[in-house]
Amino acid sequence: MHDQMPTAMPLLSRGKHRNPNKGACFMELASFLAGERWSDHPACTHPLLAGLARLVNDHTSDPARPLLAPMIPSVIGLIGDDPRIDACIALRCAISALPVVSHERQLALAVSVLSAEHVLATLDGRPQGSVSEESARTLAKVPDAARWAYRFRRGVRVSAKGFRRYAAPNTVQLAVRGISEACVADPDALLRTLLTDAITDCAELIRRRMPVDPERWEDACRLTRR
Repeated sequence: MHDQMPTAMPLLSRGKHRNPNKGACFMELASFLAGERWSDHPACTHPLLAGLARLVNDHTSDPARPLLAPMIPSVIGLIGDDPRIDACIALRCAISALPVVSHERQLALAVSVLSAEHVLATLDGRPQGSVSEESARTLAKVPDAARWAYRFRRGVRVSAKGFRRYAAPNTVQLAVRGISEACVADPDALLRTLLTDAITDCAELIRRRMPVDPERWEDACRLTRR
C-alpha cells in the first residue's frame, strides 16, 4: 500500500520523486497504479523494460512527456525470467535507433543488433549468423556500420548471461540517448514509438511463454572467442 496518497494525480516529470505529491516519473506512476510501494523500480514490470521507460521519460521533452501517460498501464504485469525478454528489448532499442543516431553510435548499435540476434538464435535453436528480416532491413540502411559490425563480431560468441547483465542495459541507454540527440524532426515521437514497440514485443513474448531448453541456456551462457 502507498504510504502517502496524492491529493491529485501527479504529472509526469523527470527524475525520481520522494512521494506522489512531489511529482512522478513513468514507472513511479506504474507502481502507484499497480498498488505497490511508491518506487521507480516496481516489481510489476521487467527490470530492463522499466529501465527503458525511465530513460524515455527522462529524455522526452516537457511538452511531449504527458503523451507517455496512456502507456503506463500496459507495462504493469509484464514480468518474467525468460532471457529472451532482455535480448528482445535490446534488439528493439538497437534497430529503432540505428538509422538516426550519429555514426559513432551506429557502430556500437550495429554490434548490439548482431549480438542480440546471436543470443536469440542460440536460445531458439536457429542457425548461428541468422538475423530477423527486420534486423536485416535496418542493417541495410547503414551499410558502413553493418560491415564494420560483421568484421568486429567475426569469431566472437556472446554470452547470453553477459549480454543480459551488461550489453542489454548499455544498448538501451545508448539507443535512448542517441535518439534524443539525433538530428531528426521529432525525437520525442521516435522515443514514444520505441517504448510502444518494446512493450508490444514483451507482451507477445510473455504471452507465448515459450520454455527455454536448459541445454540451450547453458550453451548461450558460455562465452567463446575463436
